[in-house]
Amino acid sequence: MARQIALLRGINLGSRNRVAMPRLREILEGAGHEDVATLVQSGNIVLTSAKQPATLEREISKLVHDEFGVEAPTVVRTRDELTGVIERNPIPGGPSTPKLFQVTFFPDEPDAEAVAALNGQDFGNERVEVIGREAYAWHPDGIQKSKLARELGKALRSGTARNWNTVTKLLELADA
Repeated sequence: MARQIALLRGINLGSRNRVAMPRLREILEGAGHEDVATLVQSGNIVLTSAKQPATLEREISKLVHDEFGVEAPTVVRTRDELTGVIERNPIPGGPSTPKLFQVTFFPDEPDAEAVAALNGQDFGNERVEVIGREAYAWHPDGIQKSKLARELGKALRSGTARNWNTVTKLLELADA
């Protein structure tokens, strides 16, 4: 059985799409997954499962919908895939301020035309690099007013973003 990381998109945003992490851990354990742990309230799950990532994506999204009534697209990476995401970081300065450096995880590789259109825009001192199923984005002046963050969400809709602190803590949790 493999250690896997599941990232739920769009939950616990203020008062919207509320999903209680203790209850989520219970239902995942009840579904046969082991060593289930969550990190913060934004839908970061580490678990051990024999299921393939694509199967887990569908299963977790369905469990969240059935239990909480929340549509939460889910992206899953194995522990080794997450290690590769960290090792491939194409923006070496990004982790210097980890809250302003994000990785957006997609279930599949984003559309090449959408990536080209994104890359063709001027984002000032912000940077974005798309590698495989991840987009790395550096927002040195903050994320709240970031043109890149808005455009990334519009152009490549199916992903879920995590800051570098969360990405590295998820790997630590997977290794615990």
